[in-house]
Amino acid sequence: MDKKTALIIGGGSGIGADAARKLAESGYNVAVMSSSGKGEALGNALGGLGYTGSNLVPADLEGFVNAVMDKYGRIDGVVNCAGHGPKGELLDISDDDWHLGMDYYLTNVIRSTRLVQPIMAKQAGGSIVNISTFAVFEPDPDFPTSAVFRAGLATYTKLFSTRYASQNIRMNNVLPGFIDSLPEKQDRLDRIPAGRYANVAELSNVVRFLISDESSYITGQNLRVDGGLTQSV
Repeated sequence: MDKKTALIIGGGSGIGADAARKLAESGYNVAVMSSSGKGEALGNALGGLGYTGSNLVPADLEGFVNAVMDKYGRIDGVVNCAGHGPKGELLDISDDDWHLGMDYYLTNVIRSTRLVQPIMAKQAGGSIVNISTFAVFEPDPDFPTSAVFRAGLATYTKLFSTRYASQNIRMNNVLPGFIDSLPEKQDRLDRIPAGRYANVAELSNVVRFLISDESSYITGQNLRVDGGLTQSV
C-alpha cells in the first residue's frame, strides 16, 4: 500500500509504453491500458496490471480505475496518451470527426480526471501528465483536430491545476515535436533547430519527472520538448 502507483492510459506503444517502463524502473506499480491489447501485455510483463480498453469509452476508463484500486488501493500518477484523431483539409472535416477529435484529445482527459481526483484528494496528492502537441502554440494544418482540442486541453489544465493545487494534485502537459516513430520528412527536419526528430526516451524521461515528486512545484504548465521547433515565446 505504500508503493506508489501510476496509470498509463493509452500505453500500448510509443511515449506511453516507454513511460510505463521508466516508471516501473523507478519503483512504481504500473497499470497500463490500451485498446490494442499491447498495454495489457506490457503491464503484465512489467509485473503490474494490464487492461484492454479504450480511452474513448467511459465504462472502460471506469473499469480500469476500479481494477487498479482493487489491486493496489491507490493512484499517485496518471499519464494520458491519445492516439491519432481525424485529419484532413480544415473545411472537409465532418461534424462527426470534429466530435471524435474532441474525444481523442480533450474529453478522455476530463473523464479520467473526474475518476482519479477524489482518490488523489483522499491521499493528499497526485500528478496527472497529458501528452499533447507542439501545435498548441503554433497550429499546424497537418494536425487540425489535435491543435484545436489540445489548445482546449491547455486551458482545462490551467483551470484544473489552479483549482486543485491546494489538494497537492498537479496537472501538466508535455508538448512533443516530431518523434522518430514518425516517417522522417526533409521539410519537417528543416523546421527543427536541433536537426533531428526526438527519440521516445527524450519524452518519457520528462513524463517520469513530472509524475515524480521531483517536480512537486510544477503545475499548470505546457512543457515543450520539441528540439526548438516552435518559435513563439
